[in-house]
Amino acid sequence: MKFDIDAYLSTVAPLDDADIDYDAFVDQPLDPDTLRCLRYMHDVEHHTTCYLRDLLVTSAHDDPEVTSFLAMWAYEEFWHGEAIGRVLERHGEDAGRTRIEATRRRVGRDRLRTLGFIAASSITDHIVAISMTWGAINEWTTQAGYLRLADTAGHPELARLLRRIARQEGRHIDFYAAQAEQRLADRGAQRMTRLALRHKWQPVGSNVMPAEETDHLVRHLFDGEDGREMAARIDRRIHRLPGLDGLGLVDAVRRSTCRSASSVSPRARHTRRQLVTA
Repeated sequence: MKFDIDAYLSTVAPLDDADIDYDAFVDQPLDPDTLRCLRYMHDVEHHTTCYLRDLLVTSAHDDPEVTSFLAMWAYEEFWHGEAIGRVLERHGEDAGRTRIEATRRRVGRDRLRTLGFIAASSITDHIVAISMTWGAINEWTTQAGYLRLADTAGHPELARLLRRIARQEGRHIDFYAAQAEQRLADRGAQRMTRLALRHKWQPVGSNVMPAEETDHLVRHLFDGEDGREMAARIDRRIHRLPGLDGLGLVDAVRRSTCRSASSVSPRARHTRRQLVTA
């Protein structure tokens, strides 16, 4: 798999939403579950710059192709968050900088996370292979989430917007997947990446959003027959990467979250996630 970074850079642009009728959400407001998912997506898209911070303290900053992509990736993700914010505003909700500030206060500076990336990078350059593979999985699940919400919300204008965002996410997938495939050619990188994913991977945004919000997103988008098939499709893509066959990451999270929904309280789920990710 080859990614043409110059072709990508030549097409980078804010999301084109000039023809999206945002006022349609005033006349036809979204249901509470869909809005709850959009709040999650807004906050995670706007947290991309913090993910960028953590990647750039690793040896990833030595690779000019990686840094060129990451700068534009954060730029495009920002505009995804802004577009979703316009939908939230039409429902009388905070969005953009006001909402971002509240999220950052809740999450905190998270200096230990950044220090962890610095420490890992000082030990091994395989941290880049791990990060690129992690990024591919997060982008696969993000794109799937947008497409699922477009299908389930029952709102034509939202469907148009989310599918347009999903198309841009597809270009991000192409980069991360190409990098992962290239860097996982090394057997040591395969072993370390597999270990990291098996013990640490959680849905994108789970380090930013409250546990009950992550659980709601997983249940709303990945429960049911269509959700199960989408999770299985992502797992098949992961399994095609060198050394990652049989991990079953996404379906394992989906099954655990959906199975426990009716029997475990939000506080207990939060405690369990802390134990899993500690």
